[in-house]
Amino acid sequence: MPTPHNNAKKGDIAKTVLMPGDPLRAKFIAENYLENTVCYNEVRGMLGYTGTYRGVPVSVQGSGMGMPSIGIYSWELFNEYGVENIIRVGTAGAVADSVQLRDVVIGMSASTNSAYASQYRLPGTYAPTASWSLLSAAVKAAEAKGSSFHVGNILSSDTFYDDADSLADWQKMNVLAIEMEAAALYMNAARAGKNALCILTVSDCPLKGLSTTAEERQTTFRDMMEIALETAYTMK
Repeated sequence: MPTPHNNAKKGDIAKTVLMPGDPLRAKFIAENYLENTVCYNEVRGMLGYTGTYRGVPVSVQGSGMGMPSIGIYSWELFNEYGVENIIRVGTAGAVADSVQLRDVVIGMSASTNSAYASQYRLPGTYAPTASWSLLSAAVKAAEAKGSSFHVGNILSSDTFYDDADSLADWQKMNVLAIEMEAAALYMNAARAGKNALCILTVSDCPLKGLSTTAEERQTTFRDMMEIALETAYTMK
């Protein structure tokens, strides 16, 4: 049952999907962590693979950048392919002073400046949150690895280049990091009655002028990848 954005067939995709923004990070995870891997999607270059991790079927697929893009791919995975769990594995910019370059941030909730929730016609402001089953498993995996990690509120922004220069405003509300996809993912999961979590590696500290390279973002953030894979394993 291909969709306009995914040529996978029924049964090609596991019930748990790791979803990086960068399709080349999906390829890296598939090639370095999964066994018996099969590529199920190449539409628009948004690579998708299914294999096994410690004997458990796991898929990994790129989402592209921004809430409209992950909104499309995650909606189709949840509603057309029967996926139960999506774990975003992405990069973020540090906002809180305590968050350092290459730290892992696990998004318990996702504030946003997006109007994505307006489609639901809610009589108030919706608070996108992660699924407890995935969140608790990820925290245990991060603790077991001894990773430097933080758990809390993140910001999903519609703007990468922010003319309002608003990070300091979010910082005073104890937001840990900024990225561009989690809020839409959490809302899609809630609407579909499924599970979602966002695990991030800090690639930039915009308030401090620090950053990593594109190659590092694609291939070296292994703590995040391994925490996500161990979390997926618990969903077997």
